[in-house]
Amino acid sequence: AVVSPAAARPYAAAAAKAAKKDAKKDAKRSRQEKEKEKPLPRRRPLMSKPVDDVYLTWLYRRPSYELEQAVGMLKRFQELDFTHPKQFVYINVFLDMALQKKKKVDPFSSSVSLPHRFTDEVNKVLVFTENEQEAEVAREHGAAIVGGVELIKWILEDEIQADFYVAVPAIIPKLIPLRNKLKKKYPSVRRNSLGSDIPRMVQFFRECHQYTVEDESVIKTRIARLDMPTEHIIANLKTIIHDICTFKPSNFDPIVQRLVIRSSTSEGLLLNLDGILPQVEKVEEKEEEDAGDEDQQKPVQESLST
Repeated sequence: AVVSPAAARPYAAAAAKAAKKDAKKDAKRSRQEKEKEKPLPRRRPLMSKPVDDVYLTWLYRRPSYELEQAVGMLKRFQELDFTHPKQFVYINVFLDMALQKKKKVDPFSSSVSLPHRFTDEVNKVLVFTENEQEAEVAREHGAAIVGGVELIKWILEDEIQADFYVAVPAIIPKLIPLRNKLKKKYPSVRRNSLGSDIPRMVQFFRECHQYTVEDESVIKTRIARLDMPTEHIIANLKTIIHDICTFKPSNFDPIVQRLVIRSSTSEGLLLNLDGILPQVEKVEEKEEEDAGDEDQQKPVQESLST
């Protein structure tokens, strides 16, 4: 069969277009291969400590400090700068949320009881109970709002709000309509906000310190005031860090990767994590030590039996 030039023209155009596309792909591939072959530019290795008072910061590793040394430096900065002595001390905690097989720790919030309180502010606590005696106990211990199912409507309509919500077990089945509204603030045993010990729950949540993971992997929170004794600042910091570490299993890399401390008016100081993170014993090593102890004890026991 004879194909006319007019009929063959679309096929020729398509073939030319495909050939042009293939040529572009080949050119791009060869360009990428050449780029791979090029040696990477050698970057000047970072030096440990500057010699002069004035230097380029990007040429040197960021120095890290021991915790006690860093707190002392913050106090010294305040004296030299004549800033407010009772300013807050903050920490920025950078987290490794990764788990196995592309899983990760979900962003979380938590509440801890600090060993040394640094503010007179108290949280607003609402207590759910329908028992008049329990309600009276809650009021005596500082609960801001106390009531039963009649509070549900006002909470759903945002007429009543609180920092923390606690409840006794008897009323929890009636609070189900609030589950989606309160979300993480919904009373639960895991968060220690559901129980029968009303005085303990109210006292804890009135005075507790709350922190939250921001931007998927960072915690920024205040921990003390700068005029507090150094050992009190250190104790508060370690309490928060130890609580953070409970959110990732100990058989993975530590969840805390970097820790920076600062005051309201100072620069941030990178901390050395040694001695700050909780010490975790490896189970395997402990089992091996126990097995070794048993092996040493066996000959003694056999000799006694003979």
